[in-house]
Amino acid sequence: MPVGSLLDETMGVNNGSALKEEQKQETSTDKSWFSRHRQLDLYLSLLCFLLTIVTLLLTLCLVQITLLFQSQTTLQETKLRDLTDRLEKLNQSYHLLFSQYPALNQYCPISNTTTGERECRPCPDGWTPQGEKCFLFSQDRADWISSQYHCMALGGAVATVRTEDEQLFLWRTAQSLSQGDSYWLGLRSGGADGGWQWSDGSLVEKGPQFWEREPDITDSRELCGRLTPRDDYRKSWFTSRCSNQLRRICERRQAALQ
Repeated sequence: MPVGSLLDETMGVNNGSALKEEQKQETSTDKSWFSRHRQLDLYLSLLCFLLTIVTLLLTLCLVQITLLFQSQTTLQETKLRDLTDRLEKLNQSYHLLFSQYPALNQYCPISNTTTGERECRPCPDGWTPQGEKCFLFSQDRADWISSQYHCMALGGAVATVRTEDEQLFLWRTAQSLSQGDSYWLGLRSGGADGGWQWSDGSLVEKGPQFWEREPDITDSRELCGRLTPRDDYRKSWFTSRCSNQLRRICERRQAALQ
């Protein structure tokens, strides 16, 4: 066989083998790419599935939150309407109470004319609380009997002194208001034994006394007791003719506001 033919045949065989090898490599590459492509599709599908599940869960949560909010809103609106109705009924009862019992105005005067708000106190307007009592120091003057009537017209009586604390309070207040003027107390002579008694009939001798000078029980004159705020509160009671014109101290019990 000629050498040229042999070379051609050898080259052809070699070319065929190389061609087959290239084809095998291309086929392997195609299979690898196809496999990676399928894996990528699988991952994307799984991701889409997970996103869908998350979206559904979020939607379900939002629906539940919305329903809960609507339920709470409806409940709050119902409670608000109920409270508004109750407040309106209380306001009506409140105004009716003050219209039927105008005397309450002295304990609960209007503190805000714009809103009609009232401020309730245990003592009427102008009276000063002390202990369980309310006291009123007058500016006008009258005799002892007239003073008693004036205090009674205000729901009280001329002041009685049952404790040292009351005496000290009356003495200090009189000092700050009277500029030396005297005030009638509920003291009056002419008891069954000629002794002194309070305006309610109780005997003065059974309680603390703060006389500047012990009164003479043999004195037959009609005498009454006054408080004159000098230097010593323990010696500030004096006797005086009941017809004298003096200021007065009225007292009444504090109102229970419970």
